[in-house]
Amino acid sequence: MATNLALDQDLLERAFKVSGEPTKKAAVTRALQEFIARREQKRVSDLFGKLEWDAKFDYKAERARKL
Repeated sequence: MATNLALDQDLLERAFKVSGEPTKKAAVTRALQEFIARREQKRVSDLFGKLEWDAKFDYKAERARKL
């Protein structure tokens, strides 16, 4: 999808340096991928302390179970 964006040149230069991406498209794509991944990770980490765990659950037995 073609999109015109006014990007902060300093941020873009920093993105090139830290990502190693050679083009604006690649740098912006990488930034979006990492932004999404971090937000998804945060949603998972927000669940810590909110779920109830069954101490008797044997995850090793479940892995060995044939479906």
